[in-house]
Amino acid sequence: MTSIRTLLLGSVAIASTGVQAADLPAKVAAPVEYVRICSTHGNGFFYIPGTETCLRVGGRVRAEYLYVEPIDRSQDTIGFRARGRINIDARTATAYGMLRTYIRMEMTRNTGAYGFNPTSPEINQAFVQFGGLTAGRAVSFFTDPDLPAPNFGDLKFDDPSNAEVNLFAYTYSFGNGFSATLSLEDGTQRSVNNDLAFPLFGVASTSPVFAPIASTYAGELMPDVVANLRYTGTWGGAQLSAALHQIRDVSAGVTTVGGVTAPVLNPITGLPNPTFADTDYGFAVAALGYANVPALGVGDTVWMMATYTDGAIGYLNGGQSDAISDGFIGAGALSMPITDAFVDPFTGEFKANKAYAIAGGLNHNWTPTIQTNVFGSWMRFDAPGVAQYVVPTTVATIAAGTAGTTTGLVDFDETRVGANVIWTPVKEFLIGVEALYIRVDPRERVAVPITTAAGDPTGAFRSGGSEDTWEGRLRVQRDF
Repeated sequence: MTSIRTLLLGSVAIASTGVQAADLPAKVAAPVEYVRICSTHGNGFFYIPGTETCLRVGGRVRAEYLYVEPIDRSQDTIGFRARGRINIDARTATAYGMLRTYIRMEMTRNTGAYGFNPTSPEINQAFVQFGGLTAGRAVSFFTDPDLPAPNFGDLKFDDPSNAEVNLFAYTYSFGNGFSATLSLEDGTQRSVNNDLAFPLFGVASTSPVFAPIASTYAGELMPDVVANLRYTGTWGGAQLSAALHQIRDVSAGVTTVGGVTAPVLNPITGLPNPTFADTDYGFAVAALGYANVPALGVGDTVWMMATYTDGAIGYLNGGQSDAISDGFIGAGALSMPITDAFVDPFTGEFKANKAYAIAGGLNHNWTPTIQTNVFGSWMRFDAPGVAQYVVPTTVATIAAGTAGTTTGLVDFDETRVGANVIWTPVKEFLIGVEALYIRVDPRERVAVPITTAAGDPTGAFRSGGSEDTWEGRLRVQRDF
């Protein structure tokens, strides 16, 4: 009986428990919100869950190897580069037009011939677009980001792959592919300076050698003003650009020779030149275009950009990413000084240097996976006559055979010609090789100062003529 009673009580307890559990509310699973594809803006976009914002995450890994023709045993001829990139693109359609936020972050590790630097993360691009407004860091509106210029090495034009700058711009679209932009851009990034201390006296010279006075950029009072008129069509595109650039100096009226700072005396009045030259303004203008040439091959294109600058050399300096405080352009052992402007030692006022260049190329697809690109640029640096001076005749210069030669900021031409072959076995993955030839031709004989171990001028000079060099690159790159 006891066993039967125990069994019955257990059955009742189980039944009671089941009834209580059945009376409890069931826990309902949250509905699954699947990621939706956003096809409005192209491949790779999806809707951020719970919003109407489309997002695309992409990136790039680039490995590049550089060979530079050496000039002495101390020079690194081999360089290694590793670069990683992450892109985040968020877009939302609004009643006022597209609201877009774009971020591009890069980390680069350079060694050897590239110059050593530790891994340095940077914001390559970060901007907001709202209707016609663009604010942040983006490709300068002086150039066109759609320009198909697949050169690995630098050419003398405002290369859109390197021309990112902080800006605040407004673009007005006329329709039918036409637009115009007015942009306020960071002028410090476009500055090209050269603080060379040109010698004021030559050894055994009975009178001073009045050289152009090097200047150092002072603080920025106004941004560069950039404007363009752009057309984009199914056949290609074209653009006219202009930029206004402010030039200010810190201490033009003094110079340093042998570690001693002294005022520069005006050779006419005998009085010191002003400590500061008056603020001046440089400018740059450019015309660029590109076109599809299907008659040569599927996907083939041609492109060109012609640029003229007066006191604003940074607009043709290969997509200048930072201010240059000691500007040179060279090949082999020859380095030619460049600067936006200098101070005339006779007046104490700024004089701007001119520079102009044309760059272009042809891109041909032999097969869907093999492409050849041929490209080049030609540049001329043209300084006013007062920027050059004649080396005084001394025993040292006569012995060197360079008496009476011209030095200072000397006019010169630079030519760059190159080609690469790119293999794309898989979409957005490439392996490419490139060769680039560089030649610098001074337009007059150049007297190069010979200095002591401490860097002080000795008064002796050596002649310098045309020089050339070449570079080779191997690139492996994957975009996603």
